[in-house]
Amino acid sequence: MGKDIEFGLILPQGWLNDLSFNYDYIRRFAVEADRLGFSLWAYDHFIPYYIYKPLKGKPMLECFTLLASIASITNKAKIGQVVTCNSYRNPSLLAKMISTLDFISNGRTVLGIGAGWYEEEYLSYGYPFPNSRVRIDQLDEALVIIRSMLEEGESTFHGKYYNTSNALNYPKPIQDKVPIMVGGYGKMLLKVVAKHADIYNCPFASIDEYKDRLVILKEHCSSIGRDYNEIRHSLLIRVVIGRDEDDTRRKISIIKDHNESVEDYIAKSKEAIIGDVNHVYKALNEYTSIGVTHFILHVIPFEHKLESLKLLSEVCMQII
Repeated sequence: MGKDIEFGLILPQGWLNDLSFNYDYIRRFAVEADRLGFSLWAYDHFIPYYIYKPLKGKPMLECFTLLASIASITNKAKIGQVVTCNSYRNPSLLAKMISTLDFISNGRTVLGIGAGWYEEEYLSYGYPFPNSRVRIDQLDEALVIIRSMLEEGESTFHGKYYNTSNALNYPKPIQDKVPIMVGGYGKMLLKVVAKHADIYNCPFASIDEYKDRLVILKEHCSSIGRDYNEIRHSLLIRVVIGRDEDDTRRKISIIKDHNESVEDYIAKSKEAIIGDVNHVYKALNEYTSIGVTHFILHVIPFEHKLESLKLLSEVCMQII
């Protein structure tokens, strides 16, 4: 893929239309994506969800364990999380985990991180669920510790929520600077993005929604003297792609509820780009026109022959 625009893929984790759920399939998916030039990403969730509704009984592989295995069988792909829930791991431990993942991948790790939002997941796994302001303030402190440990190899920090005392982190990452991608939508979170992020990831946003986020981010950057242009703009979005209209409808029929029409599925799926190769090309290009240069695409349905992945690669190569 080109230097200016990057495309990544969500790995199969078992919970959403993974039709061939086994590790051999995940391995083939990762190796093929690596060959085609995509980066590889995993959600940091323990309980599946769909449009903010849990899917009980569905599998969900743990993010960092999965990524470590993928790092060892790929060669070029950047490896990241979309996004790590700050609340689930102490920041100094997380810095050590990211450093180890960077070591395993020979310098290909991106740290994706956010403040967390999935209340049922927090409570069912025994994590306290403070209000959004507290979670965002915790993320702010955590990123001070994480950045120091990744880049300086140690951290001494005394904050309201976290404390470290000469916390050492060796070996440091192979990269001189692991990119930090902060993901989320809220206005308060964008203050943390302005302060700490190399990349801002906005999940499942329309063009107009994304433009609104960027106006706010620019204001926050201005208020703290940060160069707004230092921060790359990233989008997480689901994609259903077909060779043509008939192929697209066939794929929708695999993943839609039995009692809804293809048209109803498309109408309700506001968090997705759905269509043939020409439609997907135009939709992705529209995001690049507002400054998005980093895409993380969740391609559904997952298919045994990986046809959608190859179609998407053709589209992405046209854009770069």
